Amino acid sequence: MAKVTNAFDTYTATADREDLSNIIYNISPMQTPFMSSIGTRNVKNVVFDWQTESLPTPSGTGQLEGFELSRAASTATARVSNVCQISYRDATVTGSQDASDAAGKRSEMAHQLAIMAKALKRDMEEALCQKGAKTTGDATTARQTGGFESWITTNDSRGTSGASTGGGAAPTDGTQRALTETLLKDVLELMFASGAEPNLAICGPHNKQVISGFTGRSQARQMVDANTVEASVSIYSSDFGELKIVPSNRSRERSLLLVDPEFAKVSYLRSFDTIDIATIGDAETKMIVVEYGLEVSNEAAHGVVADLSVS
Repeated sequence: MAKVTNAFDTYTATADREDLSNIIYNISPMQTPFMSSIGTRNVKNVVFDWQTESLPTPSGTGQLEGFELSRAASTATARVSNVCQISYRDATVTGSQDASDAAGKRSEMAHQLAIMAKALKRDMEEALCQKGAKTTGDATTARQTGGFESWITTNDSRGTSGASTGGGAAPTDGTQRALTETLLKDVLELMFASGAEPNLAICGPHNKQVISGFTGRSQARQMVDANTVEASVSIYSSDFGELKIVPSNRSRERSLLLVDPEFAKVSYLRSFDTIDIATIGDAETKMIVVEYGLEVSNEAAHGVVADLSVS
């Protein structure tokens, strides 16, 4: 079809106003399931301690009539410690940009700080739920809080050569193997024997799909819409209680974390604070800083199925 003769078109026009949406689209993963599920507390030193204890071994033995008491030795509590690490994010905006009318933002600096705050929470999630070793640091070495995996020794399943000494020391990774329901059940059995009552399982996206393929899923019966295929598992009901299955982009894909949120806390020496950095030119810089550590109140309350395949 021919074009109308001498029709003025958009290719020739030089004064058409631009059309820029006021919505900014961001799909970067922002979830922090581990940090969001556990508690918090305030601490007053870069090194912070807590105590654990265990009951004496059960005994079903009876005593003689008129027995003489044999005094039992008292059991001291165990003192455990971790350290706080410092994490930060910053944003710098020129005076010209701050004065400009940017689409989708009332203030460029406010927008940048909102992004950095979300990024900082992701940094924290990664430090808290992975295997980073506790590092006390010095004048030239940054402190590092011992991550969740660095504490778990009582209730674990590891691949060949995998090992953990706990106490905030990074575990040794072993030979990877496929996640199976048997591996999960074995650790849940260990946890029950220890008195643990986990209700949260955190895993990477691949192993979330593996869990959805466990045998029990194929035997399930439920009402679904005619146009819906139900193939996921969000709650795993075991012989020892129910687990909420939560996928995470910040935990290690090779580890399935079994968590009782009651026995873990983010310990803040300094909570989130926005600090104005001295201006050295025609630009403004602000920093968001936080100083925190992980308290694993009793490592026997948690578990890990480690050294899993990731694809």
